[in-house]
Amino acid sequence: MSTTHLSTEQLAARWDVTVDTIERWRSEGIGPRYIKVTRAIRYRLSDVEAFEEVSVRSPEDTAASTGARA
Repeated sequence: MSTTHLSTEQLAARWDVTVDTIERWRSEGIGPRYIKVTRAIRYRLSDVEAFEEVSVRSPEDTAASTGARA
């Protein structure tokens, strides 16, 4: 079984944010689960994809959370 892992730099590129943003989110407990081996941080692609899936929003979600009506 082969598992694909992303580095912090690769995850930042995937989401079009800075490495600093990924590192800050990680320290704040935001984002996908990660693996830390010695000093190396890696994100399993399956965890990244699962996080992305639960983060999907639609315009209806936004309207409902702000109390806006169509």
